[in-house]
Amino acid sequence: MKEIIKIPLFAIILFITISCVEDHVDPEIEYTIWNASNITFEKADGADPSEAKNQDRITDLVWITRGDKGQIYNIAKESIADQNISPIGTQWAIGTTDQIGQLSFNDFRSAVGEPKQVVGKNLVLHLIEDDIYLSVKFLSWSSGGQGGNKGGFSYTRSTSE
Repeated sequence: MKEIIKIPLFAIILFITISCVEDHVDPEIEYTIWNASNITFEKADGADPSEAKNQDRITDLVWITRGDKGQIYNIAKESIADQNISPIGTQWAIGTTDQIGQLSFNDFRSAVGEPKQVVGKNLVLHLIEDDIYLSVKFLSWSSGGQGGNKGGFSYTRSTSE
């Protein structure tokens, strides 16, 4: 009877030892981060979001713009902004690419709160399908006032080159 108990106990000890060794191995997570030079994108108040010059065509899958009201959206994948999911194909976090492993990414509105309060904050934008991360800092965000809604905004963002 003692021999039968020793074999399973030995197997359990061996399994635990191997499991503990594997748990301590931390594979390096690789990210594609664009951290070369910065560019500035600006969409003027009242500018037509369907015109290419009023879209920041970051990749073939993500073209950021904004209508005369509401928030930014990805005109490559959606025709108007939806405050719950726009811009489709992106995730956002407040912080910098140096902190990428500690950031929580979410849709734009959940990440920044009221879009007009985003000006001056450091953000990281994740382009989901391309799996690219880049830095974004909003410089301006136009909102109502005399003459109604405006739709202008501007930001700087990092590039791949």
